[in-house]
Amino acid sequence: MNWDKIVFEPYLAGVLLAYGVFMIGMFTPGPNILAVIGTSMSVGRTEGKALALGIATGTFCWAMLTALGLTALVSAYASLMIVLKVVGAGYLLWLAYKAFKSALTVKDLDVKAVRVAGGNSAYYKRGLVIQMTNAKAALVWIAIMSLAMDGQAPIWVAGIVVAGTSIISAVGHVIYAVAFSTAPVVAVYSKARRWIEGALGLYFCFASYKLVSYRG
Repeated sequence: MNWDKIVFEPYLAGVLLAYGVFMIGMFTPGPNILAVIGTSMSVGRTEGKALALGIATGTFCWAMLTALGLTALVSAYASLMIVLKVVGAGYLLWLAYKAFKSALTVKDLDVKAVRVAGGNSAYYKRGLVIQMTNAKAALVWIAIMSLAMDGQAPIWVAGIVVAGTSIISAVGHVIYAVAFSTAPVVAVYSKARRWIEGALGLYFCFASYKLVSYRG
């Protein structure tokens, strides 16, 4: 009998859904990704990658803080998990609304280059600051962690989410820095943007439903 499979299997669907929401969120360029794209295009690919790694480090910090905070709160107040799931589901619906609204509008990517003195380390630090001062990050991580966790989930489940999303963030942001450092790639994305964001809206709706229904 495979005990590892038995122990992990009850949480697999939630962890994969959490990864999915995080990855899908990265397909809709927000301020962080737009800064990476703008910096790569206007300053340099190396600086863009340094900024991307700083943002990924900030992702790890937010994920850790949320995981530890939720674990402590739910351990003390088990019923709080229901409230957190409702909050997370509501925020996912808000993201779906924004995606649908964006899909119905015609616009260009509003990229913004970050320019700092001090080399790659300065860009790394700026990326970290940009991510850690993102006020919406708390809501994002409540939604993501709530998908994978419930009142009985062990702390290692949160650890898997933290590790996986941190890797996805680092790889994904660096890919943006490399791929979007050229204008043709940005042009191709801009043409497909409305279809992509429409699909993202549908996924956020699905994730919101799963959040309020998964494991009761």
